[in-house]
Amino acid sequence: MSQDERSDAATPATSPQEDRPASPARRTTSRSRGRLATAVSVFGELLITTGVVLGLFVAYSLWWTNVVADRQADKQADKVRDHWAADRDIGPTKPLGPGTLDTRDGIGFLHAPKLGKKEILVKEGTNAKELNQGIAGYYKDPIESAMPWDKKGNFTLAAHRDGHGAKFHNIHKLKKGDPLVFETKDTWYVYKVYAILPKTSKYNVEVLQPVPEQSGKKKAGRYITLTTCTPVFTSNYRYIVWGELDRTEKVDADRTPPAEIRS
Repeated sequence: MSQDERSDAATPATSPQEDRPASPARRTTSRSRGRLATAVSVFGELLITTGVVLGLFVAYSLWWTNVVADRQADKQADKVRDHWAADRDIGPTKPLGPGTLDTRDGIGFLHAPKLGKKEILVKEGTNAKELNQGIAGYYKDPIESAMPWDKKGNFTLAAHRDGHGAKFHNIHKLKKGDPLVFETKDTWYVYKVYAILPKTSKYNVEVLQPVPEQSGKKKAGRYITLTTCTPVFTSNYRYIVWGELDRTEKVDADRTPPAEIRS
């Protein structure tokens, strides 16, 4: 056998099918699979991007707004105490007095160990603009709040449950008998929790009445009402806590707090 014949014999024969070009159906299937893979990849990237954006938004809403609001509230609280010190230094010729409403930067501070260690500045108003400052606000409407120094009435407060300071985040930890202490320039007002409504309509304004009958009370007294959103991270319903004035204490030169909130 010649060399050329041996070479031809070693070379495998090519089948007619291998020489034949791919059919249109096979090319279409290949292109469809490529487009599907691309679409799945793009969709996956969009989901990841969306997740990152949502995560950042949640971090902003629940963490950073707390940081900003707390800083703002601390500055306002310092101003209130500075005003109190200045008024004290003026002397008896120009006192504000224990019942004088001073809304320059706030009217006082709520202390409630179950809500948290920090005092809560209280100012006028319960809309988002006020509450976003990291404070608790007293109601002007739909039912106007009484003041602690009034002889009768309901001192009604609202604050955020989450974000923007979240001053009432731990409201669910309050139990009957727990203290709620409100501090003014001259007086400590010591309330005790006596009733709790864990869930009610956001439109239920009866909880703010001067005599809060939904708490079980039938006669005028000196009450305090805390309101906030529930469940946490929603605003579908309201969580209500009622307290009744137990006693008052005059503020001494050292501003010694009542026994209920001494650390």
